[in-house]
Amino acid sequence: MAGADDTAAARHPGSEAAEQAAAMLAASGMPRMPSRVLLALVGSPDDGYTAAELADRLGVSPAAVSGAVRSLQAMRLIQRLSRPGDRRDRYDLADDTWTGVITANVPLYGRLGELMHRIADENADAPLSAARAHRSASFLEFLAERLPELVAEWEDANTET
Repeated sequence: MAGADDTAAARHPGSEAAEQAAAMLAASGMPRMPSRVLLALVGSPDDGYTAAELADRLGVSPAAVSGAVRSLQAMRLIQRLSRPGDRRDRYDLADDTWTGVITANVPLYGRLGELMHRIADENADAPLSAARAHRSASFLEFLAERLPELVAEWEDANTET
């Protein structure tokens, strides 16, 4: 009875890899349904998917997709596409989704680093703990400094001329 699954896989390229990637995101803390919708959109047709098409692809209710879409739009990871004459909204990845995901926490990293240095400085009676905190803080500050530079470097290397 492989026919039904094979047909779904043919209609939706990358389904198995998308589900594996979504499981990885969910394991790292992202809610499961937004993870699944986000990764399904990686393999969307050029004109995106409607909510009903996403529900069909994922084998879930339209209500589950609706909540996930709202969450992903709020995070600016996906965009709503309108087509003249079509009353149904379509969804696709936002431009630069992944650079946005990676760099969204840059301000958080810098501020956490500052605060962790303060905590370590006030914990001088525990030199091992303070040293660990300073090292962690330095790493977070390094990320805050280097991530924007890495994105700019990647964009320079991948800009079509």
